[in-house]
Amino acid sequence: MAKEIDGSAGVPQFYGKELRYKREQAGLTLERLAEGSFFSIGLLSEIEHGNRRMPLELAQHVDRVLDTDFFTRRCEDVREARRKGHAQYFERVLETEKQALVIGQWSPTVIPGLVQTEPYIRELYRAERVVSPPEQIDVMVHARLKRAQLLLEQGNPEYWIVLPETLLWQPVLPPQQMAEQLEHVAGLARSGRIILQVVPWNTGAHALMHNNAMLLDFADAPPLFYTEGQYHGNTIDDPGIVKQYRRSYDLLRAAAMSPDSSLATVEAATEDYRNGVHHNQLVRRRLAEE
Repeated sequence: MAKEIDGSAGVPQFYGKELRYKREQAGLTLERLAEGSFFSIGLLSEIEHGNRRMPLELAQHVDRVLDTDFFTRRCEDVREARRKGHAQYFERVLETEKQALVIGQWSPTVIPGLVQTEPYIRELYRAERVVSPPEQIDVMVHARLKRAQLLLEQGNPEYWIVLPETLLWQPVLPPQQMAEQLEHVAGLARSGRIILQVVPWNTGAHALMHNNAMLLDFADAPPLFYTEGQYHGNTIDDPGIVKQYRRSYDLLRAAAMSPDSSLATVEAATEDYRNGVHHNQLVRRRLAEE
């Protein structure tokens, strides 16, 4: 028996439930509905369960087969619901990261969104959106926290993050909250939810110094590369360019500490925050050790 879809859970779920209802009302299987299109049965199934949005071309095909105009008209509603709280340029990553087998990320300026705690997220938004009403910031904070559930779901992607050691000592929050943020990252690493590497602060020149980077690999689709600035993002699927970025990411990982040493470094920074060790004191101590 097919699993019932909760159409009240959100716009994508409502949309998916309506798709199944119309399809079954017409006496069609997923295979029959997909005939004549370039889209897979698996994609239709994911849409019915509210996990993927329907591309406009597929919506037009479904409307032709089912003799309706509902899906074409509601396409944009689903897109807006899924990206609520996220920038429009991030939409493709939101759509694809749940289907990824492996996500590799280099984040040179802030702790990556998927492993941020609520206070860290909120402080980043408040620093940039000083005149935004609190309720608008709440929407963005909750959207990012909801996205982070990806790492807790069964069958989640293998998530490999690389951070510069200096980022651990960027005091975005008061010491105790910074300790909680770093402990959250360390806990995900200890539990095997993420693979963590840290680039030592005295490494010198290394690959990807000028870019943040996200690489997404899939079982049945070409890989993607994503990078962004303050107000823009760029998703790249050109195989030649993705290959170049992958090489740079591999060189970056080669310059980083091992996962075990990286975890120990994050745990040490966590304890320093808890014990009130100031960043400048730590830097002087490490310079004296050289």
